[in-house]
Amino acid sequence: MAAELWRLLAPDERARAERMAREARQRFTVVRGAVRQLVAARLGVRPAELAWRYGSHGKPEPAEGGGLRVNWSASEAFAVLAVAEGRAVGVDVERLHDPRTAERMAARWFPAEEARFVAEPVEPAERAERFTALWCRREACVKAYGGRLAQSFGVPVSGPSPVLVADPGGLGTGPARLCDVPVAEPFRAAVAALGDSPMHVKSLAWKPS
Repeated sequence: MAAELWRLLAPDERARAERMAREARQRFTVVRGAVRQLVAARLGVRPAELAWRYGSHGKPEPAEGGGLRVNWSASEAFAVLAVAEGRAVGVDVERLHDPRTAERMAARWFPAEEARFVAEPVEPAERAERFTALWCRREACVKAYGGRLAQSFGVPVSGPSPVLVADPGGLGTGPARLCDVPVAEPFRAAVAALGDSPMHVKSLAWKPS
């Protein structure tokens, strides 16, 4: 499968993959190849012909996508792809973080209310769950706006899913919607879409054809 997907990659993608270790290169190839297949199918083009344009912080979008907006994320051998029409999206997937470092990282990077939520006297597994879910939301929000992670650390993303981010601070202008996405254990994921209109998330599994 990896060899077939490798043939779909653009020269710059292949050059990037060739600088990686073998296992990382194979994962990169499968993720990028799968993204090309799925996005190209929506656009009615061949996967190998799909071209990307990149934002100021490296966020890729289809160069000739019309209103189609996409984003993807990978953690180890698991990946997620978000596709939306007419509104920018961001998505993040993470393996559950080590509960021993969750409280320390939350205290350093999260708003005070979220840091206290992570630090509550709960079981280690629950602390890891809380931290990872919030981290996924934050990353997804950053990617939807096309900004940098450091710009998001003061932006609150807690609360029952879905969440309305009314004020993105330095990330950008206008609100966004955030939603947790059920994925396989031991991973957590979240997706964000710009604008305050409702966001309806439909999850599909991809298998190579």
